[in-house]
Amino acid sequence: MSRSFLFLLGSARTGGNAELLARAAAQQLPSDTGQRWLDLARLDLPDYHDRRHSTEGWPVTTSDETLLWESTLAATDVVIVSPLYWYSLSSYAKRYLDYWSKWLSTPDPEFRAKMSGRTLWGVTAMAHRQDVVAEPLILTLHHTAAYMGMRFGGVLLGNGSRPGQVGTDEQAAIRAKTFFARDAPIARFPYAQE
Repeated sequence: MSRSFLFLLGSARTGGNAELLARAAAQQLPSDTGQRWLDLARLDLPDYHDRRHSTEGWPVTTSDETLLWESTLAATDVVIVSPLYWYSLSSYAKRYLDYWSKWLSTPDPEFRAKMSGRTLWGVTAMAHRQDVVAEPLILTLHHTAAYMGMRFGGVLLGNGSRPGQVGTDEQAAIRAKTFFARDAPIARFPYAQE
């Protein structure tokens, strides 16, 4: 299967620093690599309500939820593009991942098996210059990949708060050139690693 990337923009700001960094990295992909970009803030995706153990059943699926589900399954590589908000993912990105809980049951109980072996990546921009503050975001994505049996390509970190500021982060620009070329290992929870 040829690679196909799904970039999910999770910022409250259009054209934010995380998006600029993700686009810089995506420019390095081979020209025949599929790319789809979806802005989570612009999609009609209601807040997630966990109904896995309820007799009420799931709420009606919106067309945008169906688009996200189909786009997720069509991708070999899923890239969460989220600025560092309160030391983790944005609410838009987190809500998208919350819907994975629903998709494990419906509309296709094989969602987890189908996602196994695919690759999850992250791209983030943050105001801090110390990468350690992004550890909660990195762990969220890593552990999500581990639970799903996915590969984890890591998180491309950049510095920038004001619009366009990530463009001055020379180290992030260097990392962006080879970020998606790396081999992504199967993610494992720390207790499962030998």
